[in-house]
Amino acid sequence: MVAGGAALRADPERRPAPARLSAMAACGRTRPRLGQGRRTMSGMNRAENRARLERESFDVLVIGGGATGAGVALDAASRGLSVALVERDDFASGTSSRSTKLVHGGVRYLDAAVMQRDRAQFHLVREALAERAILLDIAPHLVHPLRTVVPAYTLRQAIFYRVGLWLYDRAAGAAAIGRSHFLSRAQMLASFPRLKQRGLKGGVAYYDGQFDDARMALAVLATAARESALVVNRVEVVALREAGGRLAGAYVRDRLDGRSFNVHARAVVNATGPGSDAMRRMEHPEATPLLEPSRGTHLALDRAWVPKGDGLLIPKTPDGRVLFLLPWQGGALAGTTDVATAPSFDPEPTDAEIDYLLAQLGEWLQPAPDRAAVCASWAGLRPLIAEAATRTANIVREHHIEVGPKGLVTIAGGKWTTYRRMAEETVDRLVETAGLNAHSACRTRELRLVGAEGFDEHLPQALATRHHLDADIADHLAHAYGGLAEQLLEEAGAAGMRRLAADHPYIEAEVCWAQRHEMAITAEDVLARRMRLAFLDARAATEARPRVQAMLAGCG
Repeated sequence: MVAGGAALRADPERRPAPARLSAMAACGRTRPRLGQGRRTMSGMNRAENRARLERESFDVLVIGGGATGAGVALDAASRGLSVALVERDDFASGTSSRSTKLVHGGVRYLDAAVMQRDRAQFHLVREALAERAILLDIAPHLVHPLRTVVPAYTLRQAIFYRVGLWLYDRAAGAAAIGRSHFLSRAQMLASFPRLKQRGLKGGVAYYDGQFDDARMALAVLATAARESALVVNRVEVVALREAGGRLAGAYVRDRLDGRSFNVHARAVVNATGPGSDAMRRMEHPEATPLLEPSRGTHLALDRAWVPKGDGLLIPKTPDGRVLFLLPWQGGALAGTTDVATAPSFDPEPTDAEIDYLLAQLGEWLQPAPDRAAVCASWAGLRPLIAEAATRTANIVREHHIEVGPKGLVTIAGGKWTTYRRMAEETVDRLVETAGLNAHSACRTRELRLVGAEGFDEHLPQALATRHHLDADIADHLAHAYGGLAEQLLEEAGAAGMRRLAADHPYIEAEVCWAQRHEMAITAEDVLARRMRLAFLDARAATEARPRVQAMLAGCG
């Protein structure tokens, strides 16, 4: 692993980070990016939560602090159940912070539904589009619409894409966030001037959602804590406890102080993503694997590759995948690969995968991006449900809920867009099988996440005016913290307004906020997941690391 990833690992007991955040080059940076809310991050004090975890008993213990576990904790707590959640590393440190950053129905599933007349694929698309609408409503600061364009080099392609995306609109129904439409050749080139021009006829534009995955996970966890769930990171499950042939909690170890203790719970949920099968084997050593994990690699590029703020969908690569080039957080990201792999805590992009992505982009863009254009790279594992398929790209990413022989409830598969629906179904099954007394039905369709209150389109300008901020900093704070941005700035005072990296909008005030209100422990926690600098510019993150470490030591 090169410096961009290794330099961020400060916890001496941590496993390697599940990605390579590679400082590939001193990539050029451009900065074209660019209310009030007093809802605090209550319940996010690690020391207090860790003490309570050892002394209290719970209805539900959730294992895993990514998208799925966070969703289950929120759903269960909002129904009145007492909930504890433990995560062996940092929240969202695995797959949940390493997605393609899309909240979407999945256009490739729609293609399969049409071409193969597969109702299951169409159902998956329609369900995900309904969830997309919910996420846009409950987390407006973190989720926003994104226009994406698909180039067509023949008239037949243009008609095919238009019909397919019209069906995508129809599948969304009232939840549509924009209608697809034809684009002329001139309009396509205005959106992506670097598109190869020879033979270009035009294209089709459609709309999906985009989000900040790691901060979304934090918002779900903070909302669960607001609903009285107890969430703690860096607590590892060593063994599952049972009483009378049923699970009754877990034996855990605090990875910060080394202390081991029992957590007592009436029911246990396994929401460990790619680690689900390992956890299932703690309950039943002969458990048949549920997952066929797939490694997905992404590249971070300069914003110049997406100059107008649109996304680009490359509709078919030689191996049958789609490829995205998207604006994100002031930069651009490209991905993803799809490589069958064994479960691992530390998947890394290979040189071959990086070269593959660059080569595929080069088939559509001129001049093609090269290694010097790559600002960072990372990989994550998709927890795909095993099916009789010869290629992981053909597996429907539907989720699966299993109740084990001693009552372990495993939720596996799915994708970020459907995390809320997955959690709802999991808690429904949990209440049914464990005999828990929920005080209400699911509430998460309307339960707005922490940060949503106090956010609107005017918040960036209000922050900029009130605190004399540069426009890009105000925009970042408004969309990362929503209505909490005002409190963050008031806590920090003028001294916290300094940038951590010259060409990025992250400021010093966010470091101590991350420690005090979001359970950040290490510099990597801050730079990779509370901020996203390590995913956008690994070299800048490496340079900022000593400063962030020093600040964390002095936050108090």
